[in-house]
Amino acid sequence: MRNISFGLGEMYRGVVISAQVKQLQRFVPELKASDVTRGPSGVRAQALDADGQLVDDFVFDGGVGEIGSRVLHVRNAPSPAATSSLSIAKMIADKIQNTFTL
Repeated sequence: MRNISFGLGEMYRGVVISAQVKQLQRFVPELKASDVTRGPSGVRAQALDADGQLVDDFVFDGGVGEIGSRVLHVRNAPSPAATSSLSIAKMIADKIQNTFTL
């Protein structure tokens, strides 16, 4: 129940375009509701930590055993599109290099 207000806010902004625009205007002040059109929506899973808090960053982990120790899982990866994909790729490559001593 801890994150219910966050979820309700997301649903509200998904229905009321002016509410979404108001939030977006923090980043693009000149944006108007007439600039925004509805598009397809999707679901993005959001990880929670053991205390039920939202995790805002990547979670890296691997398995155990012969095969599992050669696997790196990247969980809770945000969907940045082209905005930061190269820097995220570098971060993952660095993690792989350190984890597997390449």
